[in-house]
Amino acid sequence: MSGHSKWAQIKRQKAVVDKKKGQTFSKLVREITIAAKEGGDPGMNYKLRLVLDRAKEAGMQKEAIERAVNRGTGEEEGGVLEEVVYEGYGPFGTAFLIEAATDNKNRTVNNIKHVFSKHSGALGTAGSVAWQFVTRGQILVERSGDDMSDIELAAIDAGAEDVRQSAEGLEIYTRPLDLNEVKEKIRVVGGKIVRAEVIKESTQGVDLTDEQKSKVDELFAELENDEDVIAVHTSANL
Repeated sequence: MSGHSKWAQIKRQKAVVDKKKGQTFSKLVREITIAAKEGGDPGMNYKLRLVLDRAKEAGMQKEAIERAVNRGTGEEEGGVLEEVVYEGYGPFGTAFLIEAATDNKNRTVNNIKHVFSKHSGALGTAGSVAWQFVTRGQILVERSGDDMSDIELAAIDAGAEDVRQSAEGLEIYTRPLDLNEVKEKIRVVGGKIVRAEVIKESTQGVDLTDEQKSKVDELFAELENDEDVIAVHTSANL
């Protein structure tokens, strides 16, 4: 199974200048609020636990995190956020699945439709591409030497379904509910975790030329930059 390289996404996010931190925090607030709708106890809600870890790593203030959780559980008033999923087609036969959290569906869908059109793509109907994406836990572990077999074995022993080697490190895939347990075992053996999250991975990976990759990545980046979008998934092998 293939899809957009999370390493490429990590590199792009690390390059974001300080002036864009506010947008990063805004997106995390939306993710926390949506996740907390399924329960405000991170011990019982693995989705909330994952996004809270990311928020803390990003440097979000405790008060902001607590407000977002309370907004999701209904303990604090605020605009109603809805979780919506959009499907679309990028250039060169690529498929896109976009997760968003919005208080204005018309605004969000029009923005996404505009981005697709700008990059020679098109917004699809419900079910048009979702069938080719599966939900998985993904853990990215930064390379710390030539031999990472101890981390790989620890991940497999903890229940990982797949481990892939790359120049940057290890890409470890799990069942969504097993993600936290595998993550903790990796930490115990000294693995440096760059990102741990639930993703949608395409079963229909599309190989592209370097020029095509550049064009598709531009679409990916602009979709990801929309204020209402919290996650972008694609079948493109970038």
